[in-house]
Amino acid sequence: MKGYIKLENEELFEGTIETEEQQDIYGEIVFFTGMTGYQEVMTDPSFYGQIVVFTYPLIGNYGWNPSDYESHHPQPAGLVISEASPDAFHYEAEQTIKEAAEHAGIPLVTGVDTRTLVKNIREKGDMGAVITTSPAKADPGSYEPIGSKMLIDDVTVQAPETIGSGEEHIVLLDFGYKHSMAHRLKEKGCKVTVVPYDTDQREIASLHPDGLLFSNGPGNPKQLHHLLDHYRELSRLYPSLGICMGHQLLALAYGADTEKLRFGHRGANQPVQDTTTGRVFMTSQNHSYVVKEDSLPAGEFAVRFKNINDQSIEGLSHTSRDITTVQFHPEAHPGPADSEEILDQFLEHLKNKGREKTYA
Repeated sequence: MKGYIKLENEELFEGTIETEEQQDIYGEIVFFTGMTGYQEVMTDPSFYGQIVVFTYPLIGNYGWNPSDYESHHPQPAGLVISEASPDAFHYEAEQTIKEAAEHAGIPLVTGVDTRTLVKNIREKGDMGAVITTSPAKADPGSYEPIGSKMLIDDVTVQAPETIGSGEEHIVLLDFGYKHSMAHRLKEKGCKVTVVPYDTDQREIASLHPDGLLFSNGPGNPKQLHHLLDHYRELSRLYPSLGICMGHQLLALAYGADTEKLRFGHRGANQPVQDTTTGRVFMTSQNHSYVVKEDSLPAGEFAVRFKNINDQSIEGLSHTSRDITTVQFHPEAHPGPADSEEILDQFLEHLKNKGREKTYA
């Protein structure tokens, strides 16, 4: 069936809707630059409510695999692809990408001039868009403005969940976490308890964590302004690592500010430099917002990582507390594993803290 992507700026792109869903679908249209990792993208809660345009011309050749889920089900509002592979060339493949989208009820539009579409987004910025079969009637401006809707309530766990049984116990505050985050810590010998993002201090204390992980998630971090004092207090009580949304929230909690990028960082090829060593990582990222460097309060955080392309902040270290934050994904799903040592450094720090308690 013929389908269209109608942008907020009235630009129109034609393609074919491969799924049976015919109702107009609205979302923030963004693009992902990776050649692979489409299943991780499609199940990453940080993409919840977005229409994702894949820049690589052929997507889906290795199919849909049981080992690559980042959440229990696909998250985007819609998918836009130049060409979707009709076959799945992988021994584990359960479905093709078309079948996976159909099963999830997510509209998949193929045959689109994604190069021109992405150039439009790069020039004008992320914006609202509608996937429709009736472009004359579709009006992206009639929907609730992007950034005003609270998305985290739709992706956080509803009750604590425990993964693994290692010696180091990490409580993960869930803003829409990627499963590989918890499973990578499990593989490194940790017990991980995933809790809702608004879990109170008393309940977290009852879990006796060695450290906290503030996870990734969708939307504008400032929507959680009412919980910033709570997050600041938690990070003062326990060694803390913030990833993506967690990085932004911890910065806000200590008085910094955030702003929205024109078209965000999404892909598995973002170069990031460690300012303390000069080393460059290739990183996996998915975010619209960044911490403003000139807003960092004096005496609180030092900039630890920077994006080489645009010099935006990619990570912070607190000057006197056990707090590290990164804007990228050290668990590297999808993407290069260059920065996985961030997790190792965090865990080594927790082990050293444990030894200090033992010998105190």
